[in-house]
Amino acid sequence: MPTVENERDSIVQEIERLKNEKNAVILAHYYVCDEVQAIADYIGDSYYLAKVAVGLKESTIVFAGVRFMGESAKILNPEKTVLMPDINADCPMAHMADVEKIEEVRKNYEDVAVVCYINSTAELKMHSDVCVTSANAMKIVEKLPNKNIYFIPDENLGRYIAEKLPEKHFIFNDGFCHVHKAVTADMVKRAKESHPEAEVLIHPECTLEVLAEADYIGSTSGIIEYATKSDAKEFIISTELGVLYQLKKNNPTKKFYAAGPTQICPNMKKVTLEKVRDCLRDNTGVIEVGSEKRIKSLEPLSRMLQLAQ
Repeated sequence: MPTVENERDSIVQEIERLKNEKNAVILAHYYVCDEVQAIADYIGDSYYLAKVAVGLKESTIVFAGVRFMGESAKILNPEKTVLMPDINADCPMAHMADVEKIEEVRKNYEDVAVVCYINSTAELKMHSDVCVTSANAMKIVEKLPNKNIYFIPDENLGRYIAEKLPEKHFIFNDGFCHVHKAVTADMVKRAKESHPEAEVLIHPECTLEVLAEADYIGSTSGIIEYATKSDAKEFIISTELGVLYQLKKNNPTKKFYAAGPTQICPNMKKVTLEKVRDCLRDNTGVIEVGSEKRIKSLEPLSRMLQLAQ
């Protein structure tokens, strides 16, 4: 009787064969499950994967992540086929802003820049001036000539950036990542009591109360880089726990603890090895972005890549 390990190995071999047949490449976000990260050609956060997608020679991109990531890859690479292993893996925050409010803010603030977190739908991007990620938001907003910044859809990241740039006037949107918002300051304090030697690394999608407990605040890739370079041996991690795969891989002698019990994104975990194989084999989960939407949403994405250099 085949073991689970043998079955997994068989799926991995089939994925490799299909990749060669279909001239495909696999991009995976740090938040998908370990076994999918293990077979990816590129693993990263939203900013890194957006950059990587632009220069790929393969004709098919399999995007192991949530829907807005596949959309961004298609917008940046219209000539390529973009496949999502699970087309229903979506990010609730990506929908937490609306076009009517954007237009209202534009009317009320003459010089406003609509700054759109990349964790958003193509529809929101096409009504924005520039996209940002948690890794580059500070740098990009600082470079903008506009005093007024309407930051969508994530309020927490917007408030973190606003605290660092008091010369700007921020208008905030009522949006959030449910994984990061579920982490509380009390959870982090209890984790610190349990692990007094640990440094606390927190993603800026958490609330300002939680960020106040941090030794380091940064994007997913920033957290991995910080932990790898730090002399500390223990860390409390306040972001989606898929990041532990890379943290442990890079730092086998260090210890990592979750800040709380709720740091799992069910949408990211919808992506499995079987679904990666199936989308390659059956050409399912194809991402399409209409021509007008693609052209309009390409502009803020391209501006992001330019300003973040």
